[in-house]
Amino acid sequence: EKEIWNREKLSLQKSLKQADAELSKLRAELRSEAFLRELGSDSENAVLKRIYGKYLRAESFRKALIYQKKYLLLLLGGFQECEEATLALIAQMGGQPSYTDLEVITHHSKGFTRFRSAVRVSIAISR
Repeated sequence: EKEIWNREKLSLQKSLKQADAELSKLRAELRSEAFLRELGSDSENAVLKRIYGKYLRAESFRKALIYQKKYLLLLLGGFQECEEATLALIAQMGGQPSYTDLEVITHHSKGFTRFRSAVRVSIAISR
């Protein structure tokens, strides 16, 4: 009977060692899977961050182009007014134009012209 107990004890110890080995093997697999999941999510995050960075740069570039377009349109509008006034003066050729003649040429009130000048000055200073 003692021999039966010893054999059973040995078989149980052997199965316990196998179960411990299998448990450690499964824990190692679980750790490696968790590591791969973390690594995978990090690489996905890196890809998303890179794509988002490209989007932000493109959006910033687009906004800068819009700002430059508005600035150039504002400048061209000013040059157009100046050119119209100059052409009108050349057409008159000979006499000194009065303030009323220039007011008729520009078709803008004094307040509007003053405001536009202030805006041009602020834009030039910011540039």
